[in-house]
Amino acid sequence: MNNTGITVYGCEQDEADVFRRLSPRFGVMPTIISDAVSETNAISAPCNQCISVSHKSEVSASLLLALKRGGVKYISTRSIGCNHIDTTAAKRMGIAIGNVTYSPDSVADFTLMLMLMAIRNAKSIVRSVEKHDFRLDSVRGKVLRDMTVGVLGTGQIGQAVIERLRAFGCRVLAYDRGQKITADYVPLDELLRNSDIVTLHVPLGADTHHIIGHEQMRGMKQGAFIINTGRGALIDTDALIKALENGKLGGAALDVLEGEEGLFYFDCTQKSIDNQFLLKLQRMPNVIITPHTAYYTEQALRDTVENTIKNCLDFERSLAHG
Repeated sequence: MNNTGITVYGCEQDEADVFRRLSPRFGVMPTIISDAVSETNAISAPCNQCISVSHKSEVSASLLLALKRGGVKYISTRSIGCNHIDTTAAKRMGIAIGNVTYSPDSVADFTLMLMLMAIRNAKSIVRSVEKHDFRLDSVRGKVLRDMTVGVLGTGQIGQAVIERLRAFGCRVLAYDRGQKITADYVPLDELLRNSDIVTLHVPLGADTHHIIGHEQMRGMKQGAFIINTGRGALIDTDALIKALENGKLGGAALDVLEGEEGLFYFDCTQKSIDNQFLLKLQRMPNVIITPHTAYYTEQALRDTVENTIKNCLDFERSLAHG
């Protein structure tokens, strides 16, 4: 297994540093490419069967074909979700896809932060202070202990969120297609009807796309808050905006957004933004938007790099024992 090759695409400097630091321990020789994977650079290291891509890269069928021609047999995405990869095309071409797990603490901590910011009107308060308006906000905040929080998805991140919520002493409801932990599981409509805060932690797939849409918004508790640190398309953004505009929802905190591709992770200060959903949401005083950054910690980076290397080694072992 020594000197196994891995080509790492879309690799930022801090990621590259960790890959170079950890790789010798596993007998791996990484080829670091800062540019995102593309049909142009898909043949940069054709001798490598295993590559790693960022969740920021869209891996289409045509790109997969170019990778296959370059000798790629396995793609490990440096993310939990695989929705940026055409997995159907990959399966058809015989390219295996793997994801990574990392400590759920990063996303769970960020989720609780957004939750607290939303119910304490942090956006309005901070904006006022920046303008030297030090009056108290016209709307009083809420106390988390007094609220019921509905958690959609009880995988590792959902479980970590629930652990933190229990420490606050609030009531927690859970929804998942499989009951994975000891929790108060209820049907989705019941969770929405009774929750003061709804937080999303299910993976994005055909069955969860717009899991919260117009009908679900109508069924939510009056004045409820919605938190999304999962994937943007879990929520029908048009339905969300309407529910915020008509006062059905008390607010939202979104680390992910439909149509974020091409915006999040880029400096857009000198360009016009044509995502009308984003522009509308940003104008609302009770909506907080962050650029898909919940995972972005030193701990998650170490876990991601180490598990990427392990994924590739496991795949090569499986071929050797074929």
